[in-house]
Amino acid sequence: MRQDERGPFVQALRRAREAAYEPGDYVEQESFMRAGEIRTLARRAGVGPGVSVLDLCCGVAGPGRFLARELGCRYLGVDSSASAVGIARERADGLPCRFEVAQVPPLPSGTFDVVLLLETLLAFPDKQALVQEVAGALPAGGRFAFTLEEGQPLTGTERARMPDADTVWLTPLHELQELLAGAGLAVRSNEDVSRSHQAVAESLTAAFAADATAIAAMIGRRALDDLLAAHRLWSGWLATGRVRKLALVAERQP
Repeated sequence: MRQDERGPFVQALRRAREAAYEPGDYVEQESFMRAGEIRTLARRAGVGPGVSVLDLCCGVAGPGRFLARELGCRYLGVDSSASAVGIARERADGLPCRFEVAQVPPLPSGTFDVVLLLETLLAFPDKQALVQEVAGALPAGGRFAFTLEEGQPLTGTERARMPDADTVWLTPLHELQELLAGAGLAVRSNEDVSRSHQAVAESLTAAFAADATAIAAMIGRRALDDLLAAHRLWSGWLATGRVRKLALVAERQP
């Protein structure tokens, strides 16, 4: 079963995800970020009442709906998965949220105060094209808030071990900083969240394993095995420093 058929995965993994996070830290995110980290990054980017936010690769938009509810922003979420966007729309009832099904890049037309990209920058092999698009969607003073899986590209052996390795393109920090600077974006905030994300990856792995029978019944054993393998790799890489997780805010220069 493909993960872009999001409904079965959302249903199958919900109980384990709820168990893996501390109370209040699960807001239907499909990542290692805690709710507090999502809120902190958004506030550093100036998200608040009336601020326009474009959330790229939003998935079912748990973080986006959380921010719209907590901070009162005007929110547009974009994802290539029609099933994920369908779930997001159903669960955003009454919130100032809109959604589009689209590939990224390109980005939707217009400008936004904040562009958000959580836990999916690594899926873009051509980060320069993405960063240029983001810069073009921001006015002077607009902010790009995102997380980065920082490290050297995967070796052949690592790529062979990682399920869906075609979505895992690590980038050294200095290379991304050069791309940002070339697009007129200056880093204003950079927090290392590696330890926190390693703990969440480990907790999710344990929760998925504990609920394996029920999960496999809904999505199949192969999909569960791939999920466990990927989480174990991320947990190990974050624990050893092979990969660092960074939460950054960059500002569009005049």
